[in-house]
Amino acid sequence: MVKLTPPFAIRLSQVFWILSFAIGGFTLVFYFVIRQELLPLISEVVEEVTAGRSDETYTTAADIVFWTVFSLMVVVLGSQVTMLVSFMARKPKVRWWQLASFGLQLVLVLLSTEWVALGDRRQSLLLLLAAQAALVLLALLSSVLPGGVAWSARRIDVRRGHDGVVGGDDL
Repeated sequence: MVKLTPPFAIRLSQVFWILSFAIGGFTLVFYFVIRQELLPLISEVVEEVTAGRSDETYTTAADIVFWTVFSLMVVVLGSQVTMLVSFMARKPKVRWWQLASFGLQLVLVLLSTEWVALGDRRQSLLLLLAAQAALVLLALLSSVLPGGVAWSARRIDVRRGHDGVVGGDDL
C-alpha cells in the first residue's frame, strides 16, 4: 500500500483549519491581555442584570464570566485541533464533530457580543472571533467538495500492481 497525497480540496481544508488555529491562538492571547480592561466592563453588565448586590459579587461574577468564555475558547480550539488530526487520519464521522464544534463556536461569538466584547476592544475581539469562525466554515465547506468526500470515503489508499504481475505482495 502506498499513501497517496490528499486531493486539493483536503489540502485547502487543512490550510483553512491551520489558519483558524493561528487566529484562535492569537485571539486567546489577545483576550487574556485585555483582561484587566474587560473585567470592570463585564462587572457593569452583570450589575445591570442584578442590581443591589455588593461590589465583590460583581467582581466575582465578572471573573467567572471571563474565565468561562476563556475556557470555552480553549476547549473549542483544542478539540478542533484534535478533530483535524482525526480527519486527516480518515476517521469516520469526524466532519459531524467538526460541524458541532463550528456550532459551539457560533454560540461563543454570539455570547461574546453581549458579555465580553465590550469597550474599546469590542470590534477587534469580535472581528477575531468571527474570522476564526469564518475560516472554520471555509474549511468545512472545502472538505465536502467532491474530491474531499471521495478521499475520506476511501479509508486506505491502494496502488495498482505492475502490469502483467498476477498475485504478489503489491496490492
